[in-house]
This record gives sequence, structure tokens and C-alpha cells, in this order.
Amino acid sequence: MPSGTANPKMRGDDHEPVLAMSAPTRHRDNPLTRSVTGMIGFAVLVLMFLACLGTLPWTLGTAVDASGQSIGVPRYDAGTPIEGRLPPVWVPFDAHDIERANQAVDREELAQVAEANGLTVDELLEGESGERLELIKPLWPTYVLGSDLLGRSLAIRLLAGGGISLCIGIAAALLSVTIGTIYGALAAYIGGKVDSLMMRIVDVLYGLPYILLVVLLAVASNAMVDEWVTRAKAKEDWMRSQVVERHALRGETITRSDATEELARDPQLREDLLGEASVRYPARDLSVGKRTALDVVTLLIAIGGVSWLTMARVIRGQVLSLKNQQFVEAARAVGSSPVRVFVRHLLPNLIGPIVVYATLTVPQAILQESFLSFLGIGVKPPLPSWGNLAAEGLGELNTYRSHWWLLFFPCLLLGITLLSMNFVGEGLREAFDPKRSR
Repeated sequence: MPSGTANPKMRGDDHEPVLAMSAPTRHRDNPLTRSVTGMIGFAVLVLMFLACLGTLPWTLGTAVDASGQSIGVPRYDAGTPIEGRLPPVWVPFDAHDIERANQAVDREELAQVAEANGLTVDELLEGESGERLELIKPLWPTYVLGSDLLGRSLAIRLLAGGGISLCIGIAAALLSVTIGTIYGALAAYIGGKVDSLMMRIVDVLYGLPYILLVVLLAVASNAMVDEWVTRAKAKEDWMRSQVVERHALRGETITRSDATEELARDPQLREDLLGEASVRYPARDLSVGKRTALDVVTLLIAIGGVSWLTMARVIRGQVLSLKNQQFVEAARAVGSSPVRVFVRHLLPNLIGPIVVYATLTVPQAILQESFLSFLGIGVKPPLPSWGNLAAEGLGELNTYRSHWWLLFFPCLLLGITLLSMNFVGEGLREAFDPKRSR
């Protein structure tokens, strides 16, 4: 080192090194854990899924009696009417509840308890409080969340109904996201007049009442299934043709409308022809399981088929902003096919919006399923869902006596699930959107 030049790393004559100033430690930010409410919602959803979907094979399985023998009834539908409308075990029983619980006690066990305490059965049943009531309480049927009108455990029906509602909601949301993604991506990628036409179709569908569309689709699908089973149209056509032929044999000419009016005027003729038509066109056999599967598929189509509009607009906007980027132009310049450009370069950049809006679509689909089941269009009893359980519970609220647990718990679980999913959706939106990062 030249003389007269100070060494910046030496101090004075003792040549001690000078410590460089170190930068503060930078903590890595995990975008998935930014939202506290999103993490709470995710934890609640995990518990809900484990409780409802994890127990679904058990709740849908066949119930067994005290001896372990199968009774041929699904566990969610097993119950004894004499044990109906019992409140949750942790709720204080009033005189009416005590009377119903006493009626459900096995008479042999009741006689044994009465004999062991030097009482008759009638004397034991007279106690509404005190020692006699404490003697009979262990014999009562117990339900954690109460029982319904037919004596079925509400807790089991809630678990089964939750699993069904969650499965239908998730499947309908996936269908909606798939349709919306494909539709919006095609509209934006093709562009021009095709894009304008496809978006005008979306605008028209947006102008129609969403609930009305879902209800109409569900009702129309149910009517088609009923027609296929009963063959009512084929029977009606055959009866009209028979009336026309009978008049033709007499040298008279009538139209099919005239034949319809004649069938309406002559009930006896209609009854005779309907009997012959039923033999000629017997009803098709459709098992309960197949009919239930058709109802569920109909519900999926009704919900997923009309809830893709927002998704289509979101994906269209994303593709429009991406397709003119330099990396897409470079892919086109090297001769990549449109399919390869979309799959290799555009689709990976759409994963974030798709995940976010899919998460926000699931609670909407679950709510629509519950609403349709509440109206009697969706999942039909005895198969439970949170919607039809709430509908049954609503009928148990009256001025004379309110069995509140039949309405409160289905609505509570539905509300918690929807709120948690919205929290998760907002958390994912915050994680994938840099403008919303904190």
C-alpha cells in the first residue's frame, strides 16, 4: 500500500479491523399466512371436512340393533318414533320432555329399577323431580343434539347432511369453475366478433334472475325424470290415437285436440283407455338409489350450469391482459400452436385467479344447494342435507311448543361453513394479489 494512504479497515496504529454495519435480518413473508381470519377459516374447514366427510361411510352405512344385527336401514334414517323430539341431553327437561323420555324407556329395565328400590312402575314414573327422577334418568335415551320427529339422531343426520351438502357444493363449484374458465378463455383468446358475441350472451344471462334460473332448471329436470319413469306422455298420445281411430271406424273425422276434449268430458272412457295404456306402456323401474343419484346430478347441473358467469368474465380479463405479453408473442414467434401457448404459457398464470374464485364459489354453491333443498327441489328426504334439515326444523317452530334444536343446529353449521369458506377465499385473494399484500 502506498505511503500516506490510510487503510480503511485499520484503526490507528494497532491495526484493529472495523466491523462492517450488517443489514437487519429480513424475514421471509409467506403470502398464505398473511390473513389471520383466513387461517382461522381454514382450520375450521379442516375440522368440518373431517367431521362430515370422514364419517360419511359410517353415517350412510347400515344401522344395527342392540344385538349387533343389521336392521336394513341406513344409520342416518334409523330411529324409533317413540323417542321423537327429545331435546339434547345437556338441555334441562321440562315436564313434557320427561313424559316423552319415560315413554321411551324399556319396560323391563324400568320394572327392574322399580323392584330394586321397593317401588311400583307407576310410582317410579310419577316423579318429575327428586330421587325418583334420578333413578329413571339413566334409562332415558340420550341424544347429543336431540332427535327429530321420527326419533332419529340429529347429530348423525347433521354429519351425513353436511357431507352431502359439502360434496354437492364442491362438485357444483368445480363444474362452474371449469365452464367459466373454458368459456372466458376461449372468448378472450379468439377475440374479435366471437368475443363480443360470447360476452353478450353472458350479459343476457346476467340480466335473468339467478335463483329463478336454478329453480327452473331443477324443476324441468325433475319433470323429465318423472316423465321417463311414468311414460305419461306416451300413454296420453296412445289414448288420443285410440279415440281418433274409434271415430274413424264410424266414418267420423276428428282432430287430436277434439280427442283430448272428449277424454276430458268422458271420465269413464278415459279410465278405460288409461288402464289399457298402463298395460301397454308400463312404468319404468327406477330404484331409490338411482333416483337419488339422478336428483343429485340434476342439482349439480342446475347450480353449476348458471353460476359460471362471473368466473368467465374474470378469466376473460386475465387472458386479455396476458395474451399480448412479450412471452406469449415469443411463443407464437417460434411456432407454438395455440393450444400449446394456452396450456404452457397462459394457463399457469391463471391458476391464482382460478383458485381464489373457486374458493369463493364453493360457499355460493353450498348455499344454493341448501336453498333448493329447503324448497324441496334438491336433496329429498329421507336423505339429509343441511337445507332440508333446516326446512324440517322450521316446521317445528310454533307458538305451542318449539323444538328449536331441529332448526338451530343445521343453520349454525351451515353458517359457520359458509363464513369459514369466505374467510379462506379472502385470504387466498390477499395472498395472490400483490396490491392487497401488507
